[in-house]
Amino acid sequence: MNYAEILASKVMAGGIITKDEAMTLYREPLEEICTKADEIRKHFCSDKFDVCTIINGKSGRCPEDCKFCAQSARHSTNAETYPLLSPDELTRKARHDSSLGVAHYGIVTSGRNLSDEEIERVCEAVREIKDETGISVCVSLGLLTEEQYRKLKAAGAARVHNNLETSERFFPEVCTTHKFADKVRAIKSAQKAGLPVCSGGIMGIGESVEDRVDMAISLRELGVKNVPVNMLNPIPGTPLALRQVLGVDELRRIIAVYRFILPDAFIRLAGGRGLLADMGRGCFESGANASISGNMLTTQGFSVERDMKLFDELGFRAGRYDD
Repeated sequence: MNYAEILASKVMAGGIITKDEAMTLYREPLEEICTKADEIRKHFCSDKFDVCTIINGKSGRCPEDCKFCAQSARHSTNAETYPLLSPDELTRKARHDSSLGVAHYGIVTSGRNLSDEEIERVCEAVREIKDETGISVCVSLGLLTEEQYRKLKAAGAARVHNNLETSERFFPEVCTTHKFADKVRAIKSAQKAGLPVCSGGIMGIGESVEDRVDMAISLRELGVKNVPVNMLNPIPGTPLALRQVLGVDELRRIIAVYRFILPDAFIRLAGGRGLLADMGRGCFESGANASISGNMLTTQGFSVERDMKLFDELGFRAGRYDD
């Protein structure tokens, strides 16, 4: 048996792999890792596929200094800026996406957090969306308090998104206006409020392989079962504008190793997927079983209709799979 087969057998028997094992696995032949990762995915998740769309509910003027982000007020980009959209505007997009068979709809806002007044407006939108559609609503609103999360849950929000972005070690190289610990605190606050969490990170921002593995292990320790994997799309005007984009095979390798570490998670191709000529097909054959469909916050993606056709071709069963 090769090393990937040995670790896959361990994982499918209910074991967890260590950091050292994950680091060794990362260096193994790509196709061996990807083949076994897809077997792990089938073992734990069968053919389930989780599709979500997002709306940029509040854009730009963010005071944080995340180096990859087009919406930071500290960077000179052409990102559109506008205040929080009205409940009617947020509901209109949810209604449209629900009609296409999308299971989850994410309201995403720029900024460190929202004011209590803005939280009330989002709550109003969530209630309206729940009244008019069958779609599940996810909120990505920054570093909120447990009390704010409880209000959102009471309104009908089903999930919270808050990316770790990278490892605790590398985080200060990515952002200095808040800390990794602030992210963890917000995630735990959402969980205490009874909301499952979607959290992942962004690849290709200068992190090491060890950083990638460490982030996955942090997510495992936090009990996160929905993990978006973003690939840097270098935006002109940001500090990372000149970074080289990761290749498809490198992203496949990341996805596959994440499947070994997080065997029963929905591992979601997210930002940067629009740069992949194969629409992410290689990653979906290497352990990924979820995606953000449609456009991202400030960049283009693939249409929901085109994605649904791809997922069907790959033998997935797209639907609503609650945490």
